[in-house]
Amino acid sequence: MSQDRKRPTLTRDSVLAAAVALADEIGLADFTIRKLAASLGVGAMTIYHHVPSKEGIIGGMVEIVFGEIQLPSQDEDWKTAIRARCVSVREVLNKHPWAAPLMESGTSPGPNSLRHHDAVLGTLRRGGLSIELTAHAYAILDSFVYGFAFEEAMLPATGGEGFAEVAGEMASNMIFEDYPYLAELTVNHVLQPGYNFGDSFEFGLDLIIEGLARASNES
Repeated sequence: MSQDRKRPTLTRDSVLAAAVALADEIGLADFTIRKLAASLGVGAMTIYHHVPSKEGIIGGMVEIVFGEIQLPSQDEDWKTAIRARCVSVREVLNKHPWAAPLMESGTSPGPNSLRHHDAVLGTLRRGGLSIELTAHAYAILDSFVYGFAFEEAMLPATGGEGFAEVAGEMASNMIFEDYPYLAELTVNHVLQPGYNFGDSFEFGLDLIIEGLARASNES
C-alpha cells in the first residue's frame, strides 16, 4: 500500500485541529502554513483546499477555543454561573496561550463565538442587570480574564519552584534600599512557600462580580 493511501483523509476540521495543536506547541508567532502542512504530511497548497486562507485558519482556531469554554449554566444564579464561565475561560486560555489576544479581534465571528457571547449576555440580563450595566459587566469581566490569561502566558513561571527561582534571581539583582516595597513584596510574599501568581485570579474575579452585583442592586 502506498504512503498516500495510508495517510488519513484531510477535512476542514482535521486541518483546524492540527493548527490548534501546532500553535499550542510552537506559539502563533512561529506558526506558518508550511509548518502546518509539514505536521500533516502534505503540501502547503493542500491546506488551502480545505481552508482558503491563513485568516480563515486563525478564525477557525479561535472558534475551536470558544467551543471548549463552558457556557454559563441557566440553572444557577447569575453570579455563580458567570464565575464558573470566567474560570473556564482562563483554564481554556491556559491550554492555548496564543489565543487570548485573538478572542475578540475577528470581524466575522463563527457560531461558537456568537453562541458564547449570547449565553453570557443572557445570563447577565436574566440576573437583573440593566442593558447598560450588562455592557459594562461584559467589557470589564473579559478585559480582566483575557488580560490575566495573557499575563500568565507571558510569565516565565507562575508558581512553585520555577517561579521562586525566577523571583529569587530577580531579587538577587535588586538593590533593596532603592526599591523597598518591591523588595518587601518579593521577599515576604512571593518567595514564601505556596505562593502562586494565579491565586490572584479568583480573588480579583470575585471583587468584580460582587461590585457588579452591588451596582445592580443600587440601580
